[in-house]
Amino acid sequence: MKFTVSREALLKPLQLVAGVVERRQTLPVLSNVLVVLDGLQLSLTGTDLEVEIVGRVTLEQAGESGEITVPARKLVDICRSLPDGAIIDFIEDNQRIIVKSGRSRFTLSTLPATDFPNVEDGRSDLQFSCAQKEIKRLIDRTAFAMAQQDVRYYLNGMLWEVTNEQLRVVSTDGHRLAMCTRQIDVQCAEKVQAILPRKGVIELARLLDNPDAPVDIKLGSNHIRCSTETFTFTSKLVDGKFPDYDRVLPRGGDKLVYGSRTDLKQAFSRTAILSNEKYRGVRLILADGVMTIVANNPEQEEAEEQVTVDYAGESIEVGFNVSYLQDVCTVLDSDNIKFTLADASSSALVEEPDGGDSVYVVMPMRL
Repeated sequence: MKFTVSREALLKPLQLVAGVVERRQTLPVLSNVLVVLDGLQLSLTGTDLEVEIVGRVTLEQAGESGEITVPARKLVDICRSLPDGAIIDFIEDNQRIIVKSGRSRFTLSTLPATDFPNVEDGRSDLQFSCAQKEIKRLIDRTAFAMAQQDVRYYLNGMLWEVTNEQLRVVSTDGHRLAMCTRQIDVQCAEKVQAILPRKGVIELARLLDNPDAPVDIKLGSNHIRCSTETFTFTSKLVDGKFPDYDRVLPRGGDKLVYGSRTDLKQAFSRTAILSNEKYRGVRLILADGVMTIVANNPEQEEAEEQVTVDYAGESIEVGFNVSYLQDVCTVLDSDNIKFTLADASSSALVEEPDGGDSVYVVMPMRL
């Protein structure tokens, strides 16, 4: 195996692929990246047995075809440390790979490509294609609400729900819920649901960097595969049943609050400074035309902010985790924001005033 490639052409796909590779592995070959050369097509593959990413680079001149696995982190660090515009030569020699550029020379240990695991290509029940920006928006609008290490493992991921002409994604950690729905060209006789694991969601979002280019999606019973011109992403799905999100959406809230998203976001971040570091609770006190945000902590310190809002109705006081409110204000990009409340013990529905494609639910706290 022998080939020449520019630093810039190699570095981006290499970094994306190496992002999947775990530092601590039970199998030594899993800390390596699989390098395969076939004519002008160079492909790089990284996997942790749950998520697999294949990046593709077209070389300017053909080399000697072959396949080998190379330590991922070391290769990334070497490429990153070389100067801009560097040309890199790769030569396989006696089970080692020699990386040369200018006056620099590195010899890396390798493992045979036959040891590298292959994520099986399961049968796909559903296939569709859409612009990358659609999937990116769905993930960006909801990923923050995924659970991190919940024993309810199905919450440590994101629900994808495909119905006719529509893709909806939902994530929740049991305390808040985020939902985004986009119209896409997909024909689907009945509702199809799949739960992507947290790591898969994060890696997929990093790969979608060409907004108007298409991404082809294949959804099977236990795998999802997303392909673009430059990469193929495959992830196992979480085997579990996602909660019925429709039952969580609050109905019948009659207290509508409209306010400036920027003003509220800034007020939340200022009051958060003196909130309890563990529980992050703040009280929202609503009266005609004004929202008062109050935070206390065990040191008897207090922060209070008043924000002018469009609200008319009886006075109401309700507690929330301020971090959850900040997260929603951050992902929305409208000028204004709409809260729908029923009473002090019911969840808040947060959305853009003109409807939009995203809905957020934040559960109240007892303070």
